[in-house]
Amino acid sequence: METPSSSSSASAAASASDADPGAPVREALASLARRYQHLLDRSTPFVRERWFGLFGLALLYLLRVWLVEGFYIVTYGLGIYSLGQLVGFLSPMVDPEIQELIDGSAPSLPTRSTDEFRPFVRRLPEFKFWHALARAFCIAFVMTFFSVFDVPVFWPILLFYFCVLFFVTMKRQVQHMVKYKYVPFSFGKQRYGGKRGSATEDVSLMKD
Repeated sequence: METPSSSSSASAAASASDADPGAPVREALASLARRYQHLLDRSTPFVRERWFGLFGLALLYLLRVWLVEGFYIVTYGLGIYSLGQLVGFLSPMVDPEIQELIDGSAPSLPTRSTDEFRPFVRRLPEFKFWHALARAFCIAFVMTFFSVFDVPVFWPILLFYFCVLFFVTMKRQVQHMVKYKYVPFSFGKQRYGGKRGSATEDVSLMKD
């Protein structure tokens, strides 16, 4: 037998769905977004596997473009976007040039054994860099199935433009690294032999 409370709740839910017909769609999208985020969180520790998967996706996209012999403007846009993400990946979170203009001092990584260890903090973390590239390659791959994006262009010109832009951008990035003395990779805190020597001396004193 149906109770008055259950009937009232069912009628309230029915009235709410009638009032907002887009609510089920939003709930389904929110559930899909939560599942997608859960998969991303689980894939975070698998760095090598993620990048191998991205490499395979890039080869699949290039094979698709080579077979259809088109979509060069999409590939050019994908290359420009990937280059911008690479610059963010190689750049520090705090730009030394801007900080030097603000307070007159630029941060740098330690160059002597007595300096304090400060790991390199990227403006674009590794996981976000990988996720941005993977998402861009997936979108570009889907775009190759729609002829509206196949704009006829002379692809050697686009390739030449991209090579020149890549060379100029990387040259400026390397000059920035040399000027402010930082390396965009951290290999962990360096260990020195002084600690080991002191421990040996402590053991010899205990024996005496």
